[in-house]
Amino acid sequence: MGGERDQVRPLAPASERQNIDVEEDQATLYNNSTRDINNRRCIKCCGAITAILLIQATIIIILIFTVFKVKDPVIKLNGVTVNKLELLNGTTTPKPGSNMTLTADVSVKNPNYATFKYKNTTTTLFYRGTVIGEARGPPGKSKARRTMRMNITIDFIMDRLTNHPMLNSDVGSGLLPMSSFTRVGGRVNMVGIVKKHVVVKMNCSIAVNITSRTIQDQKCKRKVKL
Repeated sequence: MGGERDQVRPLAPASERQNIDVEEDQATLYNNSTRDINNRRCIKCCGAITAILLIQATIIIILIFTVFKVKDPVIKLNGVTVNKLELLNGTTTPKPGSNMTLTADVSVKNPNYATFKYKNTTTTLFYRGTVIGEARGPPGKSKARRTMRMNITIDFIMDRLTNHPMLNSDVGSGLLPMSSFTRVGGRVNMVGIVKKHVVVKMNCSIAVNITSRTIQDQKCKRKVKL
């Protein structure tokens, strides 16, 4: 009885073992093939995403150096008008203590594809190096590729003008040589990508005709700081 219990079960036939081995090999090949396909798909997806990101980065760089490149705003003095010029009777000499104003027509041209927002503009008027008037313009904005115009009125400090030692000589020639300094500070914002602070400065030399109360000659130089 004990011998019968200890008898070893017979092994499966060789044909069955071969079938099992073949099935395992096929399963392994299928899994490897599936893994390769998934890897190739993953590589293709990663490559496509990388290509899209590179294209976007290239487009942004091109736009920054072309369309979005910050160009200098242009400030220009279009004209000046002298108002309330009171003269001494029978002369061309300004009356001491009288009022005299100068209105400057200033334009700010924005060549960029974004709005140029600027703060208060400041303009200082000089007569032979002496400050004889100051004015501040309101803040504003110049739309993309547009020109904003504004009138700045400067009140003269008449005592400084009439007490200047060269006034009588200049009045005799009929022309008052003056100069002005205008400063405009602001910012150009390119759709949140490019932000630039811009300061535009302009120096002008002008000659005021006392009789006609107009500007006979003017020369301006501009300087832009980004």
